[in-house]
Amino acid sequence: MTNNIKIGDEGELLTVAYLIKKGHKILETKWRFSHKEIDIISKSDDTLVIVEVKTRKKDSIVNPAQAVTKKKQRHLIKATQAYIDQRKLDLNVRFDIVSIIYSGNNYEIEHIEDAFIPYM
Repeated sequence: MTNNIKIGDEGELLTVAYLIKKGHKILETKWRFSHKEIDIISKSDDTLVIVEVKTRKKDSIVNPAQAVTKKKQRHLIKATQAYIDQRKLDLNVRFDIVSIIYSGNNYEIEHIEDAFIPYM
């Protein structure tokens, strides 16, 4: 396992714990459709929450949230539509980004709700 994958996995585990504390019910992690992946799918009240997790070192030049490009957003939207169709869900959908910036054993979590609006 490469260091970047390990860091990403740790970031996703931290995010799951964070979302549970905020009252989310975790439905899926690392859900795949074709070559697209949704990091975390949760439910908060009557809303399906699609969470993209970006983890970076504190000295990284790029802010983690900025790493969610328009292309990545399109992939998340397509995968989300497939998830909804497969499960025949009728819920509001929200796309969130969780940025984790770490330095050694310390980390900061930034949760951006409604990070982008889908064109679904």
